[in-house]
Amino acid sequence: MDNSLYEEESAGITLDPVMMGYLRIAAKWGKFLAIVGFVMIGLIVLFGVFFGTIMGSAMGGAMGAAMPGGEMMGGALATFMTVLYLLFAVLYFFPVLYLYRFSDKMQVGLRVQSPDVVLESFRNLKSLFKFMGVLTIVILGFYALALVFGVFAASMASMN
Repeated sequence: MDNSLYEEESAGITLDPVMMGYLRIAAKWGKFLAIVGFVMIGLIVLFGVFFGTIMGSAMGGAMGAAMPGGEMMGGALATFMTVLYLLFAVLYFFPVLYLYRFSDKMQVGLRVQSPDVVLESFRNLKSLFKFMGVLTIVILGFYALALVFGVFAASMASMN
């Protein structure tokens, strides 16, 4: 897309005090949500590490007693769960970071009346929405694949 088109269109837009007030409130709430998001990411990482450790020892002992090679399966399951939680934490990190950057830069930009800082804030908001949009498309794709495989598996099961 041509960025000059956006610059020409936005050249006549100015923020009145009411608009700035709404942006200031949105930035405060965004910063609060981002901080809560960072705390949740930390909890997800801790839970993933401890869950994997506890699950590995519990499942390894239970599965090892039930079948030969079960201890390795329990350890593999624990490792898989830990990696899965860490992957979710990494995936959750980027939108939270973009939200925090948007909020922080918007607060600073409005306080010092700097169009460049406000512009950088909106760049982070754009990145947040772009990331969430791509993530939504990917998740919808996984849902579609799961539906196709589910229908295929059901049709194969009904043939037997």
